[in-house]
Amino acid sequence: MQRRGFLKLGVGAAVVIGVAGAGVALIKPGLVDGKLGPGARDVMRAAAQAVLYDLLPPPGAARDAALALQLDRLDAFIASLPAPTRKELSDALGLLATAAGRFALVGLSRPWAEATVYEVHEALNAMRVSTSNTRQQIYHALRDLNVVAFFNSPDNWRSVGYPGPVQIP
Repeated sequence: MQRRGFLKLGVGAAVVIGVAGAGVALIKPGLVDGKLGPGARDVMRAAAQAVLYDLLPPPGAARDAALALQLDRLDAFIASLPAPTRKELSDALGLLATAAGRFALVGLSRPWAEATVYEVHEALNAMRVSTSNTRQQIYHALRDLNVVAFFNSPDNWRSVGYPGPVQIP
């Protein structure tokens, strides 16, 4: 096969995967009634554990409670975003919740809920240094959403030694 044939095959495969992914995202959006749907909750829970690992309580009931609270904060933050941004986020999370999207874009072979924190952390790190702008953007979205939702709560400021805003006389 000639180089041109490989390029045509690559472009054709990318189009097919993109159309299939968009179709899946339309069928199962990441956001349902403005909140994280079941698949998106798995994505964001796994990402939160990897991104906020040192800031969360040790594994157990306290960590589970902290992660549930984090997902609630994410729902509240996402609700404050403009409708077009929520639509894009819903599409991306819907795609990431599928096996094909998870594997192609993140590199995780195991479902989000079954992947270890280390596996998700390594996958996110690979996305961070990827040459693909799409993978980098997804990494930044997963990280930034979790960080903003976490540090938007004054209850979490102590974990990094931030005393809070200074009163200006």
